[in-house]
Amino acid sequence: MLSRDAESLYWLARYVERAENTARILDVAYRLSSMPVSYGHDHTNEWESALLTASAYDQFKAVYSEVTPENVIEFLAVSDANPSSIRACLETARHNARSIRGSLTSEMWEAINGAWLDMRKFKPKDFRLEELPTFLNWVKEASLRFDGSAARTMLRNDAFWFSRIGVYIERADNTARVLDVKYHVLLPREAEVGGGIDYYQWAAILRSVSALVSYQWVYHQNLKPWLVADFLILKEQMPRSLAACYAELTRHLDNISNDYGRAGPSQRLARQVYSRLGNGRIEDIFQGGLHEFIKAFIEDNNRLGNAVADQYLL
Repeated sequence: MLSRDAESLYWLARYVERAENTARILDVAYRLSSMPVSYGHDHTNEWESALLTASAYDQFKAVYSEVTPENVIEFLAVSDANPSSIRACLETARHNARSIRGSLTSEMWEAINGAWLDMRKFKPKDFRLEELPTFLNWVKEASLRFDGSAARTMLRNDAFWFSRIGVYIERADNTARVLDVKYHVLLPREAEVGGGIDYYQWAAILRSVSALVSYQWVYHQNLKPWLVADFLILKEQMPRSLAACYAELTRHLDNISNDYGRAGPSQRLARQVYSRLGNGRIEDIFQGGLHEFIKAFIEDNNRLGNAVADQYLL
């Protein structure tokens, strides 16, 4: 496969996943903003947290003077000033898809092209706070249609493997950032850890990754911060966990190395991170500092993305 085709497949998958992740981030902010204020606090920072989770706070402040729900929704959903807005992600994904039309199945092309065309039909009124859930559900469904078409129709060859690598690098980054922002930013300083607001926020985080019911199936008890972290970091059966993402990354990178006849830095780095997650204990992670662990993980995940680019996409 030509490196430019592999690069387009990789970024096509990443941008579709990023659009869905941004929708999930906005969904968390919307749910938390709807929370009753009877817990004894008069200030929440869920919309700032949405920007921080999306790594967009500095870009936002360069355009807007005030963090309001309307401004955050506009910036993360449709703003031309944000190259990672949902609209920009779908447009860039479609551009990549057009450049490799011959490498996609008809179902994949129809899914991404249809999403881009439907996105253009949304009007400013559709991004108002009261209409936001409808839009966010559409984004998630559009991503699921594309992902499902890829899983059901692509040959299991290097085209499929590069697209999956893009999905899981992007997904791992998002899960790590969601967990880090909740633990260190979202809870108001006067609120009690383990109190009502804390419980509601952890539930919203799990809902954002479609994992609330799964958490209850695994742990059979109320939400506890260390168990939520365990679930989203170390539990490989949870498909959006860091361990699950790196199980898939290791597998697909190994498939590429076996098919091409040699391994390289990306395979070694993916195995190192996967091994560290496989041997990890949540007690040790908390003892060393959850934020420090996640910061190191995000840096490793970025290094893996760079290693994949250097090894295959340049």
